[in-house]
Amino acid sequence: MGILKNNIEKEIDNKPIYIYSLENENSKICAFNKKIGVLNKNQFKIYNEFGNEETNLNIEITNPIFKTSNRFIAIAENGGQKLYIIEDKKIAWETSIEGNISQIHINKNGYVAVVITGTSYKSVIAMYDNSGNNLFNKYLSSTRLTDVSISNDNKYLALAEIDTSGTVVQSNVKIISIEQTKNDSSDSSQKTYQGPSGSLITNIKYQDKDRLICMYDDSIHLIANDKDEELINNDNKKITFSSIQLNNNIVNIEEKSSGLFTADSIVNITNIDNKSQKTYMVEDVTKEIYTFENIIALNLGVEVEFINTNGDLVKRYIANQEITNMVVSNSIAGIIYRDRIEIINL
Repeated sequence: MGILKNNIEKEIDNKPIYIYSLENENSKICAFNKKIGVLNKNQFKIYNEFGNEETNLNIEITNPIFKTSNRFIAIAENGGQKLYIIEDKKIAWETSIEGNISQIHINKNGYVAVVITGTSYKSVIAMYDNSGNNLFNKYLSSTRLTDVSISNDNKYLALAEIDTSGTVVQSNVKIISIEQTKNDSSDSSQKTYQGPSGSLITNIKYQDKDRLICMYDDSIHLIANDKDEELINNDNKKITFSSIQLNNNIVNIEEKSSGLFTADSIVNITNIDNKSQKTYMVEDVTKEIYTFENIIALNLGVEVEFINTNGDLVKRYIANQEITNMVVSNSIAGIIYRDRIEIINL
């Protein structure tokens, strides 16, 4: 019998969700495609949207980093050496890394970048194709790496770096040609874009047409066609959350006072194709957001509102207790409690 058990079914917005009990509270949960994955005691069990166990894979990892894209999921040992790539419901390939894994990224075609620490370099980035072939390793000796992203067409690897050697913090974005670097590991295969002086880069994400979204602590930029353009500036705004982990959209949540002890959440969704903006308002303070492709989940404490990138409400979920953790994909969400998962089909 699997970890998840169908206990009860309850109604929300006139559509059922399914509630399952967790036999082990140390289980690690992820969402991908229309599946929920549960990793416990080296067993990775994959369940469909109805809670039926579809497969059980042997994954020798205890402290996982999950990254998902399209039909792929990458699972790595945080601070360890093991890496597994799952395609659909099968292990496509696995490997052991020299050094300690600190980050992983996988694109929609299954290309993987692994950030490695614990070597003689500040960071090493190992690049793999979708068959598990190591295309190249990139070595960073002085700068700190905050994020990596692979373009949807497998042509480019982007690195977000922070240089603290000077009097002012300098963030840089390096874009590397994967094909050229396979044949020539010198810096001739890369372009560097300097971020605003004093700004910290936190995340980067490739969108369609090789457009790279760069999120700083005070702004969001777009790098496309060899140009660096500021899309959003957060000066003089009370921005509580931002995310670029969407398809061709970015989201900012601005908190605005609505009374002496109350505030509203203004959700601003910007389309990077035409720079148009959609706004969605919640008469409550957002505690956390979770984003994936076209879904934005707003955790309001004991309620979650799922909206899409058009600014439309997809589903509203009301809990019986405070929500502290959840996982989201484009068509399924899991509300995680200590002893159970509540699966919501979006």
